[in-house]
Amino acid sequence: MPDPAQSSPVSGRLPRTVWALGWVSLFMDMSSELIHAVLPVYMSSVLGLSLLSIGLIEGLAEATASLLKVVSGAWSDRVGKRKWLAVLGYGLSAATKPLFPLASGAAELIAARLLDRVGKGIRGAPRDALLADATPAGQRNAAYGLRQSMDTVGAFLGPLAAIVLLGWMPGHLRGVLWFGMLPALVAVVVLVLGVREPRGATSQGAPAARRWRLPRLADARRLPRAYWVVVLTAGLFTLARLSEAFLVLRGRQLGLSLHWVASVTLVFSLVYALSAYPAGLLAQRRGRGPLLAAGMVVLLASMLALAAGSLPTLWLGVALYGLHLGLTQGVFAAAVAATAPAELRGSAFGVFHLCTGMLQLVAGLGAGWLWQEFGASAAFGAGALLAAAALGLSLLARARPGDALA
Repeated sequence: MPDPAQSSPVSGRLPRTVWALGWVSLFMDMSSELIHAVLPVYMSSVLGLSLLSIGLIEGLAEATASLLKVVSGAWSDRVGKRKWLAVLGYGLSAATKPLFPLASGAAELIAARLLDRVGKGIRGAPRDALLADATPAGQRNAAYGLRQSMDTVGAFLGPLAAIVLLGWMPGHLRGVLWFGMLPALVAVVVLVLGVREPRGATSQGAPAARRWRLPRLADARRLPRAYWVVVLTAGLFTLARLSEAFLVLRGRQLGLSLHWVASVTLVFSLVYALSAYPAGLLAQRRGRGPLLAAGMVVLLASMLALAAGSLPTLWLGVALYGLHLGLTQGVFAAAVAATAPAELRGSAFGVFHLCTGMLQLVAGLGAGWLWQEFGASAAFGAGALLAAAALGLSLLARARPGDALA
């Protein structure tokens, strides 16, 4: 099926749906990051979980989301409806927010974390595909950059709210967690009332008997070679990057008080928010390859700074971490949209998130084990070595003109 956006103009105002999805992402990420800004400390200091356990929990949470993105993305392709799968996913995530402050032990908190990621898994691929459906092909780098920037503004406001709340309620981590419910509810309302699904962008003509079958290997085989190059490149980034939870724990280890530990998330989220949309605009004009190469160099520098083990290098590493995300994440999403056939776009985003999520589980386990056995510098140092290796591989396999990552 031809992509209805291909004939649309390259420049001009972004569609209303792009902005609405941006606001949805902003409010939901504000909710999530308010919780996650204090959750690693809560797990380690209050519940007494080890670094390896935290790495396992974080990895399993993202892997769970990634598995479900394959199913929800494929279903959105077959039923020709993406919005209501996104509503289901965002609604489930909103419903799990009270479970975090209600948890009385590690098992309940792990269950809340996994259920929250189930919601993310259901909504992620349909939302990303819906964004592509609603946006002219020439504007997709900017559209994904805008959504990523607004998402990250929420990730900045969340820890900022946590800092304010901890100043108001010193030491009351459980009380702070309760406030995560409010922006999550706003996100669901904006999605229901503000997002319109474009007609004719997905496979609405699929026979009813085929619409609800599970994803098949044959669907993945129909995705072109250029798409798999994007997946492989994103996988290299994922292996080299320690999760945000380890940044928070590093800040705590280096002497940040409980009141100010959420500022780690605040700093990298601010840099991420400020850089993602400009990066999308730059990729639209100059190509994606230079942005991704710069992002890998910045990630390498971030891991080295975080391995150094002082407060000045901590803040440098955290800021560079946010910059590397801003340079790369929206670009990868736009590259997936560019290389996937319109009728398989939801499936393509699902497979992309599955592959990166599985690698995130591996990275989380490895980082947790290294930190527990050899210290934080070893964990971040390993990330730097992987980033250097990934940079070398990406330079050897230079994209040709016209490729999605050129």
